[in-house]
Amino acid sequence: MELKKSYKCVKSLEQFYTGGPYVVASDGSFMVCACNDTIKLVELSSSMIKSTIEGDSEPVTALALNPNTNNILFSASHSRLITVWDLSTLKCLRSWKGHEGPVMGMACDASGGLLATSGSDGNVRVWDVDGGFCTHQFQGHKGVVTTVMFHPHPDRLQLFSGGDDGLVRVWDLTQKAKKKCLAKLEKHQSTVTSMAISDDGWTLITAGRDKVVNLFNLHDYGCLTTILTLESVETVCIIGSESPFAACLASSKHPQAKNRSDVPSINFITVGERGLVRIWSSDRALCLFEQKNSDITISSDNEYSKRGFISALILPASQELLCVTADQQFFLYYPEESVGSMNLPLRKRFVGYNEEIADMKFLGDDEQFLAVATSVEQVRVYDLESMSCSYVLSGHTDVILCLDTCVSSSGRTLIVTGSKDNNVRLWDCENKSCVGVGIGHMGAVGAVAFSKKQRNFFVSGSSDHTLKVWNMDGVSGNNEEIMTLKAKAVVAAHDKDINSLAIAPNDSLVCSGSQDRTACIWRLPDLVSVVTLKGHKRGIWSVEFSPVDHCVITASGDKTIKIWAISDGSCLKTFEGHTSSVLRASFLTHGTQFVSCGAGGLMKLWTVKTNECIATYDQHEDKIWALAIGKKTEMLATGGGDAVINLWHDSTALDKEEAFRKEEEGVLRGQELKIALIDADYTRAIQIALELRRPHDLLDIFGEINRERDAGDLIGKALEALSKEKVYLLWEYVREWNTKTKIYHIAQFVFSQLVKILDTETIKIKGIGEVLEGVIGYTRRHFKRLDRLERDSFILDFNLASMLVIEPEGNEEKIENKDATLSTAADSEKKSSKKRKLHISTHVAGKKMKGPSDTSRSVCCR
Repeated sequence: MELKKSYKCVKSLEQFYTGGPYVVASDGSFMVCACNDTIKLVELSSSMIKSTIEGDSEPVTALALNPNTNNILFSASHSRLITVWDLSTLKCLRSWKGHEGPVMGMACDASGGLLATSGSDGNVRVWDVDGGFCTHQFQGHKGVVTTVMFHPHPDRLQLFSGGDDGLVRVWDLTQKAKKKCLAKLEKHQSTVTSMAISDDGWTLITAGRDKVVNLFNLHDYGCLTTILTLESVETVCIIGSESPFAACLASSKHPQAKNRSDVPSINFITVGERGLVRIWSSDRALCLFEQKNSDITISSDNEYSKRGFISALILPASQELLCVTADQQFFLYYPEESVGSMNLPLRKRFVGYNEEIADMKFLGDDEQFLAVATSVEQVRVYDLESMSCSYVLSGHTDVILCLDTCVSSSGRTLIVTGSKDNNVRLWDCENKSCVGVGIGHMGAVGAVAFSKKQRNFFVSGSSDHTLKVWNMDGVSGNNEEIMTLKAKAVVAAHDKDINSLAIAPNDSLVCSGSQDRTACIWRLPDLVSVVTLKGHKRGIWSVEFSPVDHCVITASGDKTIKIWAISDGSCLKTFEGHTSSVLRASFLTHGTQFVSCGAGGLMKLWTVKTNECIATYDQHEDKIWALAIGKKTEMLATGGGDAVINLWHDSTALDKEEAFRKEEEGVLRGQELKIALIDADYTRAIQIALELRRPHDLLDIFGEINRERDAGDLIGKALEALSKEKVYLLWEYVREWNTKTKIYHIAQFVFSQLVKILDTETIKIKGIGEVLEGVIGYTRRHFKRLDRLERDSFILDFNLASMLVIEPEGNEEKIENKDATLSTAADSEKKSSKKRKLHISTHVAGKKMKGPSDTSRSVCCR
C-alpha cells in the first residue's frame, strides 16, 4: 500500500458577496459583487471567483457596468471616490471625488458615455465618463437619494431619482432646458426603493417601503393607479412581451377582475420582505402569481426584514429571475408551465458568504455532495461539481454546531445535526426534510456521531457534560410528521463541554473528547466506562478511532496529537509540529497516516510509523474548524473561520509522473546544452541553462566566454536575447556568485555586461532592487580588498628592490654607468668591490628619494 505524499487544492469556495451593491453583465456571463472593501468578479455558471479588484480599504457603496462593452466598471465607496476600472486588465483608468457624502446609487446610460450618481448629500450628478467632469448637478431631494435611473430610450434625455423623502423626481438632461426638474411625484409615504419603465417608454412604475406600487404616465406625469402590496417592496421588474414569464402567464388561469381602460396592461414582478416572488397585473391591480412557500429560511413571522429579498432583476440573456436575499444568497428562478397554473422552481442557489464554518461531511456513497454547518440555523448542501448550494435543510432555531452523515441500511442518506437550541435533528436527504428530533439536552449540542456498522443509532454530546444514545428505529422518510427520537442511554461523561465524538468501526465503543483535557471510552449501548485517556494539557478538540488498530487519535489545544491504546489507555505516540491548537485530526491510508488541522490555518500530513510530518499546506487565513475525509476517494475538504471551503485531491501519483517527465525533459535539454557548447553557440547554451535552472553549468559557460578575445560582444548578444524573467534569474545568480571569492571575477564580468543592458523596463521588475543592493554590497567589499592588496604590494617591491632582485623604474642610466665602470676596472678586484659598494649606497639613496609620481608609474607598469 502506497503512502500519500502530497495533496493539491483543486477547488475553493470563497466568499464573494457580503451585502450591498452588485451588478450583472448584459450577456449574463458574470456578475460583479461588493465584498467588504474589495470587488469580486464571479462566474454565474459556477459561482467561482474570476478575479478580485482591491479597493481603497473602504466599503463599496455603489457599482455600475458599461452596458455596451461589459469591460468598464464604475465603483464608489465610503471614501467618496468614483473609480473607473478596466476589467480586462483590472487596472484603474481614472478616479475623482463624487459627492460630499457616500454615493448610494449609480447608473450608466445606454451609450456608456454618461454616469449618474446619487449621494447621501441629497444631490444627483451626471458625469462625463471620458473626461471625468460633472455635466449636470440636480438638487431638490431633502434626504438620501437611494436610486437613480436613465430613461432606457436613448432619444429621451431624462433622468429619474428616488429618495428616502418619498419623492420621485424627473430631470431634463438637454442643454436648452429652462426647467431642470420636469416633475415631482409625491405618491410615496416612505423610501423609494425601485423604479422601472415600460417597454413603450411612457409608463413609470415605482415601489417603496410604504407597501404600495405606483404607476405614472410620463406624458403628463400623472398617477395612473396605486397597487397595495401589503409588504415592503425592494425591487420591481417589468415583464417583457417576449419573456417566458409572459408565456406562462398567458396559459395560466387567473381570478376574474375588472380591467381599467385608462391604465396600460403591464405585468411586473415584485420582491420584498416576505421573501416571496409575486407577479402583478397593472390594469386589474391584481396579483396573478405568488409563490406558495418561500425558499428563504424564516424562523418566525417577525423576521421578514432580516431574511427577505433585498433585490432582484431579470437577466437579459437567459430571462432568468435573479433574487438576492439579506443573508447574501443568490436565487435563480425560471418559470415552468403546469396544468392551468405556473410554477417558479429554484434552479440554482449561490451563497455569497458562509460566515464561520463549524463542521462539514461528505454525503452519500458517491460523495458528490458536501453538507456544511455554518453560523446559521440551516444546513447547506453543496454540489461539488458546480460548487453551488443544491438545497438547504431548515428547522433549527439557533446556530448549528456539528453534523454527521451516513447511508442507512435501507439505502437512505441521512444527516444528524446538533445545535445551540439544545436539540438534535435527523434529516432525510432524499426528501430534503426533517424526519426526527431529539429533545433532552440542557445545553448546546456540540458533537454528534452515527454508528458505523448497524447505522441504526447515533450519539450526541452536549455542553451539559452528558452523552446520549438515540435510537433511530421506526424513523421513515415517508412520514409527514416529524418523529420524536428516544434516548436509549444517558451518562454524565465529563466535567466540561464535550467537543468531539467518535464511534468504533464495530459499534462496540464510543470515544468522547472534552474541554476538561480528557478523552473517555465508553462501551455501547449502555455507556459503561472502559478507560479514561489522560495526558493532554489543554482541552481535546477531536477524537477518532483507527480503522484497523485498537487505538484512538486525539487532537488538543496544547498543540499536540496523541495516539492511545484502547486496552490500557497508555499513550503510544505523540506528534508535535503545530504552533497553535490542533482542532481536527483524522486517519488516512487505512490508519497508516493521518491529517491534522490547527488554529493557525495549517493542514499537515503525517506518517504514523515514522512520526514524520510529510507536508504542510497553508490555504486558510483563520482557524480550520472543519475537516471532512471521503471514505472511498479519500478526498479532503477543509473549512474554517475565513468562510472558505477548500477541496483537496491526492496528487501523489500525478506529482510522481510530473517529476519523471521533468527528469526526462531535463536529460534531453542537458544534451542540447552540451551540443550548444560544442558548437560554441553560447546564446542558446545560456538560454537552456537558465530554463533548466542550472547555475553551475551557467557559471562554466560564462567562464569559457571570459577566456575568449571578443568576450564582451559574445555575452552582449546572449544577454540581449533573454526575456525579463530570465534576466531577473541571471541577476539572482550573479548575486550569489559575487559572494564567493574564487569566482567573483566571473560575476563581475557578467555584472558589467548586465549593467549595459539595464533599462527602465528591467528596473520595474519586482524584486530587482533587492538583488542590485546585494550585488553592489559585495562589489564594494571586493574593491576594498583589491585596494588593500595593492597597498600591501609596495612592501614586496621594497624588499625585492633591497635584495637587488628587481630594480626600481628610472634607474636605467645608473645601471649603464655601473656596467661601464665594471668593464674598465675588471683587472682590479679590490677596486671593483668598492664600485659595487658605492652603487648599492647610491641605489638605496635613490629609493628613499623617489617621489609619489615614480611610485604610481611603477604600479602602472607592474
